[in-house]
Amino acid sequence: MKALILAGGFGTRLRPLSCTRPKILFPITNKPLLDLTLKKLSINGVKEVILAVNYGAETLMSYCGNVRYGMKIFYSKDTAQPHSLGFSSYRPLGTGGPIKKAEKLLGRDEDFLVLNGDILTNLDYSALMQKHRESGGIATIALSRVEDPSRYGVVELKENMRIIRFVEKPSRDEAPSSLINAGIYALSPEIFDYIPETKPCSIEREVFPKLAAKNLLFGYPFQDLWIDVGKKEDYLKANVFFLKSLKKQFPENRRFNADVRIIEPVLIGENTSIGKDSAIGPSVVLGENVQIGIKVSIQNSVVFPGAVISDFAFIKGAVIGENAFIGKHVKIDENCVIGDGAVIKDHLTLTNHVTVCPFKTVSESVFEARCLM
Repeated sequence: MKALILAGGFGTRLRPLSCTRPKILFPITNKPLLDLTLKKLSINGVKEVILAVNYGAETLMSYCGNVRYGMKIFYSKDTAQPHSLGFSSYRPLGTGGPIKKAEKLLGRDEDFLVLNGDILTNLDYSALMQKHRESGGIATIALSRVEDPSRYGVVELKENMRIIRFVEKPSRDEAPSSLINAGIYALSPEIFDYIPETKPCSIEREVFPKLAAKNLLFGYPFQDLWIDVGKKEDYLKANVFFLKSLKKQFPENRRFNADVRIIEPVLIGENTSIGKDSAIGPSVVLGENVQIGIKVSIQNSVVFPGAVISDFAFIKGAVIGENAFIGKHVKIDENCVIGDGAVIKDHLTLTNHVTVCPFKTVSESVFEARCLM
């Protein structure tokens, strides 16, 4: 069985952290999201994985190589398009274009899986594929039930799990159900005939409605874990979920003593130090080589590797980027994101969805939603 992972997205909703890494490499409890996905695919019998790449392609190729978790890894890269100013750039091909682009790697001999790269799930991929083969359709969409379907593609099901209507991002009043497209598909090779060559295409808006009209589109509702980590709130939610399931949460070479108060669940990376009288948790992930000063408080947050958080800092509900520096007596509140290498000077407060771009030095407090560039 083969699987195509759509990994070329720009991660605009996760900026500024996605400015310096593909979102598929964002750490979930100190492991890249991609690794969690690949491991699950391997367990479910996938032998070959194709990564459809664009933004951050070289980083992904360097990280994954040609074999991972016993599976062969191949890459399908968007074609560079000439620009009128004389240079070439990579134009995103949507969600359908990369499938067509990878046709030669996927082949027409067997059904295959397609996954959005920013999805975290416990779905049984082999069971999805089995249901698809039994349906006789061209596409089977994994479906998750959510409270607010307006952010997603919503389906209406009939007998035998046949999808008769597919509505992309409807208003709440127009949604035909609460079952949404989970971004995971089992597809037959005939799907290639419905996707145009070498042009952007949305499989949700341009392909699935045509299949539904021909009774060739089916659904596979499931109740397992499903999180779209494309927003920072959901990224934190994903970390908290996995945090609660971990058995080993502290490294053997722990560099803090009894003066530090740990309120579980907390995950602490290797070679991370915590100063005395600090309080860490609940729901905190600290990456490797993080340095935390004395009397620091961190709650409901993710701290990337190499960050420095100085004495008396207070962080709640935030994401701190790799190698960022947080000064003394700094307060960073809910939904703030500090980019890689950014510097927040002493005695400042950031609150209310403030984001700080990579390597930016912040010298004054900010109390309203802004992106500091």
